[in-house]
Amino acid sequence: MNILISGASGLIGKALTLHLREQGHTVHILNRNDSGMALTWQPDKKQIFLDPNLPIDAVINLNGVNIGDKSWSKQRKIDIIKSRVDSTRLLAETMAALPNPPSVFINASAIGFYGDTGSTRVNESSPAGNNFLTKIVSIWENAASSLEESNIRTVFIRSGVVLSKEAGALQKMLLPFKLGLGGRVGSGKQFMSWIALEDEVRAIDFILNNSNIKGPVNLTSPNAVTNKFFTKTLASCLNRPSIFPMPEFIVKLLFGEMGEMLLLGGANVKPTVLLKNGFEFKYPELDKAFQAALK
Repeated sequence: MNILISGASGLIGKALTLHLREQGHTVHILNRNDSGMALTWQPDKKQIFLDPNLPIDAVINLNGVNIGDKSWSKQRKIDIIKSRVDSTRLLAETMAALPNPPSVFINASAIGFYGDTGSTRVNESSPAGNNFLTKIVSIWENAASSLEESNIRTVFIRSGVVLSKEAGALQKMLLPFKLGLGGRVGSGKQFMSWIALEDEVRAIDFILNNSNIKGPVNLTSPNAVTNKFFTKTLASCLNRPSIFPMPEFIVKLLFGEMGEMLLLGGANVKPTVLLKNGFEFKYPELDKAFQAALK
């Protein structure tokens, strides 16, 4: 299969590119570049340069700035939305207009769609929540609406916390936890829906090859856990205590709105679509996923 990937330099993109090439697929990387050469684009300028003779069977769009790297100023919020919406709309419209369009378009999304659900379990048929994250995801997914009339199978992968020591939430947690300074965040009762990086990649490959799957798909382990359980399990895997909680007021003071939503809020998400279609998780349990990630 000839697969075009954008956002290939990120955590998931790098692992996915390697995996797909190992599976025998031809992977083309869509790069940001000012040269105007083939396979480059500048979403902010609504420009994309593709070799018209390049066969494309599938597109995987993982583009978007990290929502947890900086505090959410007004400009940062604009950047978060634009980096996702502009790139998705441009790529979707370009693919829909091709004389030989791809058969499938897989677009990154997030479980932030559901908002803070407390302990209530949600799945792909659950409604959107009501905060900044849900707004981002809703607009993001709607940006691919041009594909609806083109018969291109469109999938939105709503990913949870992807576990890797190389990047993301786990990487940021490792140093304080290795020093024995880790603990729950706030009450610790908020749910964390997580997935091992290897399962994230395997799930995308599974979706790619399963023509029955379309629309939103939750990419999370079937076993979401509370923040208290998550942090205690991580500490245990590192042979360290978990006795230094971060109080709610400190989270709000240091991280503002971003901290309230990403650290104090959470969703108990079930990957119903994957399970119904027969996907088998390699790491359904958190301790085994941590052990694999920390190797």
